[in-house]
Amino acid sequence: MRDLAFIGFLVALFGMGLRRPFLLVLAYVYIDIVSPQRLTYLLLNSIPISLIAVAMAVGGWLIADDKSDSRFAPRQGLIVLLLLYCWATTLGADFPLDAKDKWDWVWKCLAFAAFLPLTLRTRLRIEALLLFMIVSAGAIIIVGGIKTLAGGGGYGQLDLMVNNNSGLYEGSTISTVAIAIVPLIAWFMRWGTIFPPDWRMKGYGLALIFACLLIPIGTSTRTGLVCIVLVALLSLRNTRRKFLYLSLIGGLAVLSVPFLPASFTDRMSTIKNHDADESASTRVAVWKWTIDYAKSHPFGGGFEAYRGNRIRYEIKKTDGSGPAPVVADMAVTDKARGYHSAYFETLGEQGYPGLALWLSISLIGLIRMEVLRRRYRDPEGEFGWAGPLAAALQTAHCVYLLGAAFVAIAFQPFVYMLLGAQIGLDTYLSRRRAEQGHTGFVRRVSAASPPDPAPPLPA
Repeated sequence: MRDLAFIGFLVALFGMGLRRPFLLVLAYVYIDIVSPQRLTYLLLNSIPISLIAVAMAVGGWLIADDKSDSRFAPRQGLIVLLLLYCWATTLGADFPLDAKDKWDWVWKCLAFAAFLPLTLRTRLRIEALLLFMIVSAGAIIIVGGIKTLAGGGGYGQLDLMVNNNSGLYEGSTISTVAIAIVPLIAWFMRWGTIFPPDWRMKGYGLALIFACLLIPIGTSTRTGLVCIVLVALLSLRNTRRKFLYLSLIGGLAVLSVPFLPASFTDRMSTIKNHDADESASTRVAVWKWTIDYAKSHPFGGGFEAYRGNRIRYEIKKTDGSGPAPVVADMAVTDKARGYHSAYFETLGEQGYPGLALWLSISLIGLIRMEVLRRRYRDPEGEFGWAGPLAAALQTAHCVYLLGAAFVAIAFQPFVYMLLGAQIGLDTYLSRRRAEQGHTGFVRRVSAASPPDPAPPLPA
């Protein structure tokens, strides 16, 4: 029955996309985030549904969609350049077979990110994209939130619909994404037009935000905790009574401590001392290895280059209990350990040029969103919605960049959809600003021109 439900939903979505091609883009967004082919037993997992969806999305845009307002932004060019560079490093990868497996989905992620802004011609489309992203991720987040409340959680133990620790179903990744979409949910609760921001929309939004905050608890990921702190700090920009806001946040944090599970508090306590935690010690050792590797491989080793690492590190082990436990250093030797950071992932796999491209795409996005946030800060103006949306997208991007410091998610598709929404918003507002400037210029010229002389009276 579950297989039939997924198939029925997708058939209906594809059918509507035949009349409205942009819905085919949203269908691919849903498939890429939720991965329904991984949730079915027989039908969807036997056909390349993702490839079919993206082919229909691009084909629908080429054949039937209006392309008069489409613009190609510089950041799209950088994404294409990063795509080509990744292709080049894949050809000379240290581990060709493993690199090809990763390349098979990375190129689709980057190509779709470069294509997506071309379809975002209106505010309605930008909203629809973000809404589909939130609802699709929410399908995973709500399940995780319910299981957390039911007591089923712990590091690597929270089952998010599918027993597969990859993509958005990986604990640290879903924690980062869950916190990143909180400001976007808050934006829809005030400015959304697809669903009017009435009591029902606000109620659902608050419930979804609560579920998002539960995900770091259920997954017991330290990444989620630091992302929550960052969102709280960035929200100060939109708060007039900052001291009262900080007091409320601090009070809620203190009150929530007694209700947190022991597995969460025990893992969070390891933040203050990485030497006693094997996971944190491994990350530091891998990062040091990656820096040394990049010195001899400045152009990177291609995807999955970490498989060649050999690391040795020391952790502190406590033996015994009581007032005077014995603390001893223990040497650990390991190999083929993951990067545990998008920054070092990019450095090791794509080298310094790839890292520069990857960082440029993000930094330009942050700057452009800050420009839009300040330009459209008047809530009463025609584009009063645009400034808060730029701020929400900027905050979501900052959360990703912080979470990416501890998780190897340099090519997470959800984030590149977020980048596509940023570019789409930027080009849409630029086009509207140019249209208004042209209209204003015509009006000023008309007002300054002398009136036509009256015709002479007949003799």
